Amino acid sequence: MNALIIEDEKLVALELASSIAEVAPDLQIIGTVGSVKTALRWFSENAEPDLIFADVQLSDGVSFRIFEQFQLSGPIIFTTAYNEYAIQAFKVNGIDYLLKPVDRDELKRAISKAQSLIKAKSNVAFDVHKLLEAMNTPVIARSTYKEHFLGNARNSWVPVKVTDIAYFTRDQLNFMVTNTSERYILDYDTLDQIEMLLNPDQFYRANRHCIVNIDAVHQVKAMANLKLNLKLKVPNHQFNIEISRDKAPSFKKWLEK
Repeated sequence: MNALIIEDEKLVALELASSIAEVAPDLQIIGTVGSVKTALRWFSENAEPDLIFADVQLSDGVSFRIFEQFQLSGPIIFTTAYNEYAIQAFKVNGIDYLLKPVDRDELKRAISKAQSLIKAKSNVAFDVHKLLEAMNTPVIARSTYKEHFLGNARNSWVPVKVTDIAYFTRDQLNFMVTNTSERYILDYDTLDQIEMLLNPDQFYRANRHCIVNIDAVHQVKAMANLKLNLKLKVPNHQFNIEISRDKAPSFKKWLEK
């Protein structure tokens, strides 16, 4: 069985290929393309692969444009930095997805699912028009996003607008910190629970201990180890956030939307 990788970040593509080789050594990667334009040319010159791994957002547009032009019948596994609420619209007709950074156990399960579909000779047609219709109806997804959080301060509840929150952080307890540097305890067990309630266009899970608001970002510095150091606007400028090498490409895409 062979596969094509569609990914515009070379490092991410190499790491994905390495992970595939580890969890599915019988799966042959026959090519890697890094843009919508090069993918369109590839499909016009080559036979359809058994399996496709496709990043959602490429440097010159979304990968769905590729599948509008070429009616492919095989399974497609999307890789994306979007959180689970935003990604629900992408799960159409048996197509799977992997959130970045890609977890190897999830990768193995996704490949096993694709292999089962291929062996069963299932007709997994990709209905891109249904997908685009879902993507263009954001009200459904956005209705789940919170507009306020209740913070605990001296045995009192304080309602805070989500737009006034600079970041969420985990330090034994979960806290939200406002744009004016007010700090409140939250009644949530994990940051994962909080992340699911936030609009992914506005908030980004920078690391295990922090979720940041895009409007609170002052500047980003590249570090020698390919990590990123994120500095926030005053008065939260003393709080530095480190973003790993694996998450750096998806963070940059999120920041320049």
